This record gives sequence, C-alpha cells and structure tokens, in this order.
Amino acid sequence: MTNSTQPSELAPSDRQFSIQLPATRRSAHRARTLATDQLHAWCLPAGTAAQIVAELAANAVLHGRVPGRDFRLTLTATPDGGLRIEVTDTRADRLPTTPRSPDDTAESGRGLLLITALATRWGVTSGPVPTKTVWAELDLTTSP
Repeated sequence: MTNSTQPSELAPSDRQFSIQLPATRRSAHRARTLATDQLHAWCLPAGTAAQIVAELAANAVLHGRVPGRDFRLTLTATPDGGLRIEVTDTRADRLPTTPRSPDDTAESGRGLLLITALATRWGVTSGPVPTKTVWAELDLTTSP
C-alpha cells in the first residue's frame, strides 16, 4: 500500500467524473455501472477498473458508512493512459489495513487483496475531517 497526503494535481487535459451516492449496497452496484458507462464514453477499457470500483464502493458502504452520509466516486483519466479511482467516505477513523489472506471459510475479506493484485498502486488519503479517500491507480495501456 502506498500512502499519499495530497491528491495529485490535475492537468487541464485530464478527464474527470465524480458523483455522490448514498451509502447503500444498491449504490455500490450503481457506482460500478456508472464507472463502466463513463469509461466506455471515454473509449477506455472498463473491466479491471470496474472490479476495483466495485470493491472500493462496497468497502465504503460496509466499513465507511455513517447513517445519513453519502460516499463519493471520482474517476480521473489522464492523457498518458492512467486512471485514478477514488472513493471517499465519512469514516476517517476506519482505515483499511494491510491486505492479508482470510481464513478459507471466510465469506469476505478479500477485497483489498483483489485491489492489490489489479491496481498499479493504491493507498489512503485522510481528510478533510471526517473523510478518507481510498484510491487506486491503473495503467490502462496494459490493463485488459
């Protein structure tokens, strides 16, 4: 995992999509659908990115949920073929931990392992209070 204290600066030619969604299981699915639609509109491959969005959004709903507060999905595509996926929730006190393999009988706990395997890099940015952003970056020139 890589930690970042400041989001990277956006170049004028970067494409960005951002949407706020209620912290519900249905919205986690909606985040994946909206990300796929946006990446297709940008003529970019969506497969790996959609899986990462699904995991990050599900984590925000499951672990970052505060009743009455939403989460935010942001996609930023760069001209060099990079994609940054960010999911911001309002539980800065619940940071993701280093991914580890769950027990074989566990029904959950594999999301960050999947993100680690699929993303070029990922990390967490804290703030502004009370938020945290879990982000992942992809090189779409090598992603399926």
